[in-house]
Order: sequence, then C-alpha cells, then structure tokens
Amino acid sequence: ETARGRSTEAWKPEETWVLEPEAEPEQLPSRPPVRPVRPPTARDVATGREGAPSPGGHRRTVPKPVVEELSAAAGTDRGTKLAHRIADASYAYEKERYQEARRVLRALADEVPDSAAVRELYGLVLYRTGQWAAAATQLESFRQLSGSYDQHPVLADCYRALHRYEDADEVWSDLREASPGGDLVAEGRIVAAGCKADQGDLAGAILMLEKAARKVAKPQDRHLRQWYVLGDLYERAGDVPRACDLFNRVASVDPDAFDVRARLRALR
Repeated sequence: ETARGRSTEAWKPEETWVLEPEAEPEQLPSRPPVRPVRPPTARDVATGREGAPSPGGHRRTVPKPVVEELSAAAGTDRGTKLAHRIADASYAYEKERYQEARRVLRALADEVPDSAAVRELYGLVLYRTGQWAAAATQLESFRQLSGSYDQHPVLADCYRALHRYEDADEVWSDLREASPGGDLVAEGRIVAAGCKADQGDLAGAILMLEKAARKVAKPQDRHLRQWYVLGDLYERAGDVPRACDLFNRVASVDPDAFDVRARLRALR
C-alpha cells in the first residue's frame, strides 16, 4: 500500500501467531546419566488381561487394580474414563510421543494425585524428556504411594543428573538392601557407579562393578550392560586392555549392543 502511494503507514498483519514452546529440558550434566538396560516401560498400565479396554483400536487394556484405584479416587464411571486416558498415554509413551503423553498425564496427576499408576507413568515420561527434577518428584510420589522398587534406578538416575549424589546414594542403598530382583539391582548398581565416576572416583566406580565382570554361561541383558559400563570406566581410567576385553565380551554375545563396535574400532 505504501508503494502505491495509498497510505503512509506500513502494512501490519491482522493476526500474529505465536508458537508456545514446550517446557525446556533441564540442563544436562557434562556427561549424560547412565541409562538402565532398557528404556523404562509402561508395562504396569499398558498391559493386563483384565480391566478396561482402551478405545481407538490400540488394543491396550488397563490392569484391574489400576481401574479399581482410579474408581476409588474418582468414582466408578469417571475411573473407567481415566483408565482409558492412562492407556492412551501409555500407547503414546511406547510410540515415543512423549509430549502427547505428558499433556494427558499432567491433567491426570492434577485430578487423581494419589494414583500410583499415574505418578509412575508421568515420571517416566518426564524422565524420557530430560526433565529430571519434575521426574524425580513424580517418581518419589510413586515410591511413597506404592512401596514399589520398580523405578528406583530411574529415580536415582534423575538425582544423578541433578548432581544430587547423596539422594541417589540413598535410593541405591534402599534398593540394594531390598534386593527385589537381579535386573533392578544391576541397573541401580550401574547408576551408583556412575555417580562415583561423575565425582572423580573412577577406582570406586570400577570396584562397584568388578563383580559383574565375571563370565557367565548364559549372559543376560544386565550382564551385557554392566560389562559395557565397566569397559567404559576402564577406558576412562586408561586401562585399554581391560576395556577391550569387556567390549569384546559384549560384542561376542550381541555385536549390535550399544555402540560396542565403534568403541572397539576406536581402541585399535
């Protein structure tokens, strides 16, 4: 309009669209936290032979105890609807649509704050998006509400990422004393060793995992994970032969595990 001489005012749009950013992940530590053997799953709320089916053709059902928990908190009709929402959030989580799952679970956590299932899945979603402090809050609530040790390694890893090493050590001690299962204890030990390494105590970190270095006839995921992390610690400590031995051990069982091939090439 200005160019044609019809107006002395510059053109302005009638509408201005603003993209609201998602919550920014918290600052990562200099070395990323060691992750458990597998990304935490939502199996407790994603599967189950009895319970409320999820709409939308996802073929998900919610375990009966979760439906009962939600019904007790919000009434039978509303509890069933909330169970459907949890199932949908679980499906989104499994498909790595974390922001979608987070939006659903944030609303659920506000409506039923005493639901252990909601707190657990919400904490896992926040963990996967790098929101360590928020994830720790949710997983601490899950821990208190359920008495479960299932997410102790993830909770400890959150504290490690926040450099709250005393809190991480307390969670690890609780897990170690309870000893709820080999996989959970192994994951917790990996995080605990990572805490020591982060604080400059490589010798202490190696000592924590040395027992895991023994060979076993039928290695499981937890053995591969501990061998790999121990190999990484030996490499960082300058003991390349031991690092190579452990990386080769991992590769002999699963050549595609982690980035073990690249690590071996780099050490040759």
